[in-house]
Amino acid sequence: MGNESLTRRVYSIGDVAAARGVGVFEVGVDGQDTNVTRAQLSPVVSQACRLRQVSRCVMVVMVSDDPAFLIDFANWSVNGRLLVRSTRLLVVTHLPRYNLEALLVSHWTFSMMNTLVVNDETSASDKRYSMLVHLPYSPDGARVLQVASWTPRSGLRYLTLPTLFPEKYTNFYGATINVTALPYEPYWQESMEGNTTRYSGTDYNQLVVVGQALNFTFRVLPSRSWNEVTDQVQSRKSFMATVVYGVIPQDLERWDFTFAYEQTAGKFVMATPVTTPSWLSFYYPLSGQVWIGVLACTLTVCFTLKITRWQTRHGVLSTGSVVLESVGTLLGQGLYGRLSTSQSNHILVGTWLFFGVVVGTAYRASLIASLTLPRLPPRPETIEELVKVVDRVTIRSFDGSYTKFFLNSESSAFRELGRMMVGGDVMDGLNAALKMKSAHLGVPLNLQLIISRNFAKLDGTSPLYIGKEKLLQASLAWPVPHDAPYTPQIDKCLRIISQAGLYEQWKKETLETGARENRMKQREEIKQQRQDGKEYTQTNFRSLSIIHIQGPLLLLLVGITLGSVAFVVERLLVSEPHQSPTTGPTRLTLY
Repeated sequence: MGNESLTRRVYSIGDVAAARGVGVFEVGVDGQDTNVTRAQLSPVVSQACRLRQVSRCVMVVMVSDDPAFLIDFANWSVNGRLLVRSTRLLVVTHLPRYNLEALLVSHWTFSMMNTLVVNDETSASDKRYSMLVHLPYSPDGARVLQVASWTPRSGLRYLTLPTLFPEKYTNFYGATINVTALPYEPYWQESMEGNTTRYSGTDYNQLVVVGQALNFTFRVLPSRSWNEVTDQVQSRKSFMATVVYGVIPQDLERWDFTFAYEQTAGKFVMATPVTTPSWLSFYYPLSGQVWIGVLACTLTVCFTLKITRWQTRHGVLSTGSVVLESVGTLLGQGLYGRLSTSQSNHILVGTWLFFGVVVGTAYRASLIASLTLPRLPPRPETIEELVKVVDRVTIRSFDGSYTKFFLNSESSAFRELGRMMVGGDVMDGLNAALKMKSAHLGVPLNLQLIISRNFAKLDGTSPLYIGKEKLLQASLAWPVPHDAPYTPQIDKCLRIISQAGLYEQWKKETLETGARENRMKQREEIKQQRQDGKEYTQTNFRSLSIIHIQGPLLLLLVGITLGSVAFVVERLLVSEPHQSPTTGPTRLTLY
């Protein structure tokens, strides 16, 4: 680009290929208004960016002596993403040294990118060119450094560094960089100790290790929302957001991502279903077919014993006595001293007793198990099951991109899930899941820590559970500005941390710490309750209530009612025998 012409010449893509990958663009600035120049510069940068995308562009050479034009180029090259991390920018100009140094310091393109400035310092008696670079981090801090010079007599001479394009980010020399983050357990946690904010979490540990490797410290910029966290990254006020973000294609339009050091999938949390005590609790241990079979066997035995005439030394038993004896032995009760004298009855009663022992033992064992350790009802584990039983699904407010993803999905279950989604806090979502037909969607590690820290009991159980189905597989990384030149160094450190297993170890330790803190908190509450004279009941002890045994009580009530009705009917239908009046006193004679 230059100031020698008022026209702009742009090679087409075909011409560029014929010219062996060289493109030349000109923007005239002589006598032009600043707004006109900017209007010409914008489409030129756009076409140059398209040229870079289709060719192996390794260097951009820009020639201009107009400071305003250089500033406009610096701004448009950032907005138009003309320069990437591997691109070298060579600026050829003729400006006073003090103007040039101020220009290099004040603009991202010249100060942070891989830029070399060739400044023409030729005088009347001496032809000389100086090569300047801006080093944002050095032992002496940020400064403009002359790395080489060129004269016709001595040629190119390296003055301070052995290269014209030095690597700027292998060592930050203890500088302080700006980062952004908000609390998001267990990745980033904040706590106050006096007036000092202390940070912890897996991503904080990772940032500390990266800072030690690259020799920098960091300052967390204040952010009021998650949008502000990424907005400061996008505007390059922050070097990066050092808390996990899902790598979503829509977000790549606003910022880049570092190496994806974590793979995860969204999951939902719901309240664990519990068994409601029912008056049919005595019926559940055996299936309906078994109950019908036992009833049929009982009737068959009663009928057989009746037709074979259960003969005892007191005579033949009545029908009612046969039924009582048969049912009594089935329930584990012995015979009432009325043993049969018939051998056929002995065989039948013996087999009936064996049948009663087997069925009775199985029933009692199943009844005890169902009362003390009831089997939980089925719980939703997939999206199809989830959308049928809940009325709404909460999700973090800054995860709106996921809502759009579900609404645009080809799956009807995912679209229904997207329509149910509402924004909210994690704790509010989990508490809502316990009180109403609701679920919460989030990252499993975050959900596990919050549940173990706030909802788990001393015995390790929890009223919440995490579903098995993975809703959305995602890679987690740190947002960084577009084409940030220091990203390769950050990626290298993150890759080493991930491959060494440090991140997984930090996650494990964080979860264990959260569970331990919850147990200690509950023990302190129990201790305080006992000091206050309040009775504490162990949470893992389950006592039977009146509701559990209401079935047998109702059965007894029905039996008493029927017996009373039968008694009344007998008194009404059976008349008393007539007795003749006595003519005199009764005499008792003893012999």
